[in-house]
Amino acid sequence: MIYPKALHPFLFILPLALFFSHFLCFSAFAQKQKVWLDSDTGNEIDDLYAIVRLLKDPSVEVVGLSSAHFNNPDLLVFEKWNHYDTKGLNTLEDSQRLNELILNTMGLTQIPHPKGADRQIGRAWGGNEPRDSPAAQQIIQLANSLPEGEKLDVLTLGALTNIASAVILDPEIIPKIRIYSLGAKYNQQTRAWSKNEFNIRNDLNAFDYLLDLKNLDFTVMPVDTALPLKFDREDTFKKTDDSIPLEKILSDRWREHATNDKTRVMWDLALVQAYLLPHLSETLMVNSPSENKSFTVKIFSKIDEKALIDDFWTTLRK
Repeated sequence: MIYPKALHPFLFILPLALFFSHFLCFSAFAQKQKVWLDSDTGNEIDDLYAIVRLLKDPSVEVVGLSSAHFNNPDLLVFEKWNHYDTKGLNTLEDSQRLNELILNTMGLTQIPHPKGADRQIGRAWGGNEPRDSPAAQQIIQLANSLPEGEKLDVLTLGALTNIASAVILDPEIIPKIRIYSLGAKYNQQTRAWSKNEFNIRNDLNAFDYLLDLKNLDFTVMPVDTALPLKFDREDTFKKTDDSIPLEKILSDRWREHATNDKTRVMWDLALVQAYLLPHLSETLMVNSPSENKSFTVKIFSKIDEKALIDDFWTTLRK
């Protein structure tokens, strides 16, 4: 059969093909995993590297960057904390300041960046009273807005105050979230947990609360697993270009807060990269601490530290 030129089948097929092509592209974009990052950015140098790595990843959609406190007893009795004067130090505000600095520098201020709580949940002797904050409220709102079947991944680099508070305030979000946290210690040989670790000590109540939830999707990176991921100072300075504002922030952070350290463990970066690159990490389902009500919890048990270091520098330059 001969078609008139204006009615040739190709003219129908081409628009149809373009439609499906755009539809598939749109679907791929729409299906990006939504990720919320909660960071005690003012505490260390590795938080900044972890935040930058996540923000530069094209495979996920970062939907929030919240600030976390890093209140600890040393602030009450010592004059210095990581080169800060402890007098008048507001740990939440400093984390917020650095979060906003990174977002401004990267041109990403459209990403929500609310403040978190300024102290742990409960009290020094325990308890589950939440600390409401803009961060907790926005996590709740976002989780509840997700379509059926979608989940919000929440990565925490410090105390678990903000996400624990969100869950306490609205337990209905539990099936809508997955939590990935850096903290605690786990000996894979003896299968023994230790909560004697900085992030956990800054809100032990929050960690225990989350571990007591039997239906929560919770993955922990013990600090033992992150330990092999170390950056060399001179190598870092060589690979960062101070004429590029974002890279200068990273190198300046080392100069100002780890002046004499030739190497640094990039704890928080290890969690972010293990999450983004599961083929370069391993996970295990292990028994929860015996005092907690859940029976098991997932941990990151191993990372390919060399591959993760290479990945960071490659991604930074993209």
